[in-house]
Amino acid sequence: MPVIRAFDLAYGRLRSPDLDQEEAFLTHFGMVRADRTKTALYMRGTDAPHHIHVTELGEPRYVGIAVHATSLEDLDRLSRVAGASAIEDIDEPGGGKRVRLTDPDGYQVEVVHGMALLDPIPLTRPAVNSGNDKLRRRGELFRIGRGPSHIKRFGHFVIMSKNFEKTLAWYREMLGFRCSDEVYAGEKSNVVGSFNRLDRGDDYVDHHAFFCIRGDKSGLNHLSYEAADIDDIMVGHEHLQGKGYQHMWGIGRHLIGSQFFDYWADPWGRVHEHWADTDVLNASTPPNLVERGEGTAGPWGQPIPQIFMGHASP
Repeated sequence: MPVIRAFDLAYGRLRSPDLDQEEAFLTHFGMVRADRTKTALYMRGTDAPHHIHVTELGEPRYVGIAVHATSLEDLDRLSRVAGASAIEDIDEPGGGKRVRLTDPDGYQVEVVHGMALLDPIPLTRPAVNSGNDKLRRRGELFRIGRGPSHIKRFGHFVIMSKNFEKTLAWYREMLGFRCSDEVYAGEKSNVVGSFNRLDRGDDYVDHHAFFCIRGDKSGLNHLSYEAADIDDIMVGHEHLQGKGYQHMWGIGRHLIGSQFFDYWADPWGRVHEHWADTDVLNASTPPNLVERGEGTAGPWGQPIPQIFMGHASP
């Protein structure tokens, strides 16, 4: 049995030497400033959580990840794990309480409860006239404006680990992640990647919240954020391209998880993904095993580039 079953992802935490540059990138990526201090930047999406991305001032690095606990009792259980912090009041915008852990690769994992909720940011998207219902938008004209995507929420994080088995087992044991798909190379026993979802029992959740990759280094592969829809990703792509940011991979459609995707790097090379339209599963869905060549391909789109496949920001 896991120590807890995390309710949702909360935020990724990075460190950057220039908060103005990081805020400019994240704004063009589609987030909105929730708060900013002299030493940190907090960015939100259109959903209610106070923030979904934290950037501390300092030398560039991946600090770690945060998840939402279901209850204060979860924090109490985690605080008793070897190496865990005591339950702390969060002295940052958004507030709440947390327990801090360290994963096998030395990165911080925060388990938070009681973060402030803000009013959701209203967003109206046009209905799509396709499939069996060609009249969803009857009498209305289809108008999508140019500009950044509209980030809704934090969807998943991907890390590479040279301690693959130990790291994967740790996240499952501490946070209750459940396997959705695993990817093998050569022999089926040689698992090189594992897609894991939240476990909310009968409730349906995204295909994965956590993907762990076997590698010769450890670090962040990418942070992934849900955009409003497929059109939102397309206009966001053109917006980021026009601003001169580094494009890492896309646009395409994943086979595993089925997301429509597009990947971009911030000014220090940390990769952020736009996605829309994922598979959703509950605890009754068994895991699958997929060969690497098939698993990294998709029904359409650019093949995975080497610059992305081997990427891990320390």
